[in-house]
This record gives sequence, C-alpha cells and structure tokens, in this order.
Amino acid sequence: MLSRWDGDARADLKAVVVLRDGQLAAQRYYNGNDAQSLHDIRSAGKSVTALLAGIAADRGRLRFDQPAARCLPGAGQALAGARVSDLLSMRSGLDADDENPQSPGNEDRLDEAADPVAFALSAPRREPPGTRYVYNSLTAYLAGLCVEGATGQPLDAFADAHLFAPLGIAHWRWQRDVGGHAKGQGNLSLRAGDFARIGQMALDDGRWQGREIVRADTLRAILAPRARIGAVDPYADEYGYMWYRKRLRVGAGEIPVVFASGNGGNKLYLVPSLRMVVAIQSSAYGRGYGQRRSQDILRALLGAAPTRADGTEKSR
Repeated sequence: MLSRWDGDARADLKAVVVLRDGQLAAQRYYNGNDAQSLHDIRSAGKSVTALLAGIAADRGRLRFDQPAARCLPGAGQALAGARVSDLLSMRSGLDADDENPQSPGNEDRLDEAADPVAFALSAPRREPPGTRYVYNSLTAYLAGLCVEGATGQPLDAFADAHLFAPLGIAHWRWQRDVGGHAKGQGNLSLRAGDFARIGQMALDDGRWQGREIVRADTLRAILAPRARIGAVDPYADEYGYMWYRKRLRVGAGEIPVVFASGNGGNKLYLVPSLRMVVAIQSSAYGRGYGQRRSQDILRALLGAAPTRADGTEKSR
C-alpha cells in the first residue's frame, strides 16, 4: 500500500514507519532517503518539548500549575498569572500569532531576533492567560526555556539524558538559536524509526521496554484535551499540551487519533484502538498538500485495519 506514493511527482515525502503492538509492521522510504536519514520534523518537536516538561515534572523540578515566571527568569508583567500549563496549551495570553505576520510575537520575528530570549520575554500581553488558544512558536520556545530554567540543563542535554538515550536514540540533531538555546518550538531532526519509538513510548503509557520514561499520569495530563480547536484547524479537534487529538472518519465509523504535527506533513500518529503508531516525515514545508497527504496515508492505513463500533480490531 505504501508503494502508492513511490511515484509522487512532488518528491518531498521522506518516510513512513508503522508499528503495531510495538513491532515494526511496515516501513518505506522515498526520494533517496533510508532508515539512517535524519529529518527535521519541524513543529512536531513541540510535542517532544511537552514530554520533556513532563519528565521535569516527574523529577520534581516543575509543576504544570506553577507560575511560568518561576522557571523564566526575567519574565515581566505580560506573563503575570500565566502558568506552565498555559504555555503548553498555547493559551499564554501573549500577543503572538504565527498566522499573523503583523503579530508582535510572530515566529519569523522570533527567528530574526538578535536576542531571542529577550524578544520572547518582552512579547506584550493581548488577553488574560488561559482564556484562548492561539497557535504560536514563541509560546513553545518559552516552554523550552522553562524546562531549562527548571532543570538547570540545556533543553537538548536534558532530552538526551532523560528521553533519547533511554529510548536508544543515538543519532539526532536539535537546532539551537543564536543564543545557544535548543529551539523548543521545533527544528529537531530524527530518524523515522526513532520518531516512531517516541510514539510507541507514548502509546505504552510512558514506558519503553519495561522502563518508565514518563509517568503514566503525567503522560495522560499531556495528552488530555485542553482546548477545542476544530474551528481554526481542519486537521484537529482538540489540543492538549502540544499534542493534538482528532476523531478521524474512516468508512462508516470514527477512530480517535492523538498526534504530533509539524509543517510540511511531519506527523506522529498514535491510534490506541489499533495499538498502532505511524511516523511520517515530509519536507513539503509551507505547502498545504503535505498535511493532506499525511492524513491520506493515515486513512489508508486505518482502512487496512478496520475496527468495530467498540473500537477493537475486526477479525480478518
């Protein structure tokens, strides 16, 4: 089935890896890529930042309900009253909107800033924190800085010690900004199989090969729906702590899916009812068809493993 995309003339699909019940069920690589290729998953890295916040919480270094200013030295009045949970759920109240180039906290302005930390901490308030979901990378960048402030370690070093190494992920790259901070908003490069490993750990309640990586209750808090976003996002119904949720119609039924998402069609789908993980890497950056294609691939995979109304797999 995955060979359907071999001849895609756009030549920017990179990889699809499918796990079922923790085992490799299928993998296919496209356009010169292979199992060793590192690929920038863009904003799907935000979901990794959320996992790192959870690991820091498990270690007693921060709490989701604590004031964000506690782990952000230099935070001003714009963040007064904002909690870590508001950063993780894109409800910081800051005037930051990646869909609006005129927004003071737009992602492009953050990337161009000579001092990204000072720029992010100086973003003005638009509304009270916790009231409205607005997708933006500045808030995710602050979440990454919060993990650094809480743990006393660079974000990428903390990730290596407490997430990547325990999962056996040895080859990765996380882009740093001009100030030397790993970009909590994205630009993490992984191999497709390792991307899928992160998904399998999340599907298995935070455990990998019998080892607890993230506490199960912490992971549930990360994945739980926090904001309804279907009115502004055609690919998702709800947003948690930098993870999305969608009830995807397949045939006559609907299948709940939890996922990480990045520009260009980079997706990490968790399908609990099928014990399935689907990692898709793509470089269709800034092109709407990338997201549509990844959802089409997922639909095709779900169609190959239909479910009954109770969400369990049909006998075949």
